[in-house]
Amino acid sequence: MQIDAVDQRIIALLVADARASYADIGIRVSLSAPAVKRRVDRLRSAGVIRGFTAVVDPAAVGWTTEAFVELFCAGRTTPAQIGAAARRHPEVVGAYTVSGEADALVHLRAADIAHLEEALERLRAESFVTSSRSTIVLSRLVESPGVGPSGG
Repeated sequence: MQIDAVDQRIIALLVADARASYADIGIRVSLSAPAVKRRVDRLRSAGVIRGFTAVVDPAAVGWTTEAFVELFCAGRTTPAQIGAAARRHPEVVGAYTVSGEADALVHLRAADIAHLEEALERLRAESFVTSSRSTIVLSRLVESPGVGPSGG
């Protein structure tokens, strides 16, 4: 599927505010609301836009303690196995296979250090995990929900 500059702007505007109306987006990209809707429908059907979601402030729900955990896995552990295990833990907000020494990097979020420790212990108890290395987040400096430049 070809994505032109207008599609990129529409995507950026939806990433910034998924509740923006087609009319509001149309004003920003110089299209009518029906034309924006057709483009969004096309982007959705092509799988470029996979859905719309609410972004929740972790502090508002009391989960303010975060860590990144490097997982070192046994032998032939597959990315699918790591992903399935990560989905079993509600504290996991992201999990990635990575290059380097570790096999995976997992982002955990918890209410406090005791909750983080409990979540980490459950994660480390997965049968394929041989060891882990954790780094606790002190502060968030940059956070972006988007993909690439917003185009203004």
